[in-house]
Amino acid sequence: MTSKTLQHKIEYNSVKFLMFVLNLFPLKLALRFGDFIGFIAFSVLKIRRKVALANLKNSLGDLHTKKEYRKIALKSYINFARSMIEFALFPKISNMNIANMVKVENEEFLNQHFKTGHGAIIVSGHFGNFELAGVRMVNLGWPIYFLVGKQRNLMVNDLMNHNRSLFNVGLIEIGVAARGVFTALKKGRGVAMLSDQDTGKDGVIVDFLGRPASTPKGPAAFALKTDCPLFAFFMVRDGLAGHRLFLEGPITIKKSDDKEKDIKRLTQAYTDIIAKYVIRYPEYYFWAHRRWKSTCPDEYQ
Repeated sequence: MTSKTLQHKIEYNSVKFLMFVLNLFPLKLALRFGDFIGFIAFSVLKIRRKVALANLKNSLGDLHTKKEYRKIALKSYINFARSMIEFALFPKISNMNIANMVKVENEEFLNQHFKTGHGAIIVSGHFGNFELAGVRMVNLGWPIYFLVGKQRNLMVNDLMNHNRSLFNVGLIEIGVAARGVFTALKKGRGVAMLSDQDTGKDGVIVDFLGRPASTPKGPAAFALKTDCPLFAFFMVRDGLAGHRLFLEGPITIKKSDDKEKDIKRLTQAYTDIIAKYVIRYPEYYFWAHRRWKSTCPDEYQ
């Protein structure tokens, strides 16, 4: 057994044990453990704290004071930890009434669209509990597939995908993304994906919160290639264990003869909507990732 194999087994057994223990507790008590994890990560271990605070200040400027930015950043860490806890609790949540847990705002447009039998691209950012958002969309009767990354530890990867499968959420792994997305759209499925990671030279540069940001081309490219509409979704917590799922769209542009220009215009259109929700609910955005690392590297010096 190699050291890497041993490490993966230890990671897998640790994650599985933690998930088992968490599922022994009532939902709200387990979520309070997420508050503790978020506090430790931000205030004690200071994991990427400087990154989070720099992103907040550079994105929102004088909208908040320095003290308020620290509070927002701490809440962001806590909300992210709560979302991870909820993902671990999917076996418990699968026996609960998802409709009572997640209230939906503005569902009629997507609801009407899926009745036509055509596919749709549905985007968001690292905002709120996006995993649970997919669960709620499936609960509404919509044929949703999620574009998911593949973990290096394949045992942990399988464990995560097992949790997603408890709710019949379709999965398309990054390695077969293009083929899988086109197949799903052709079958009238909705393909949900996160589109707020820095993609370096492979991305399209659009404005995000006042600065140029390299953004994945995929969502806009898929939508334009297949003539499928593009929607956006955002999860905001409502109390400790409740959520509100906001849906926006359809987001469309008038196509031209310039493919790359159209991709940029559509990407900018949905990025503006992501920015609107980030400004409105900053504590739900994951500020700790280096969103502008290739376009504004000086921010992270």
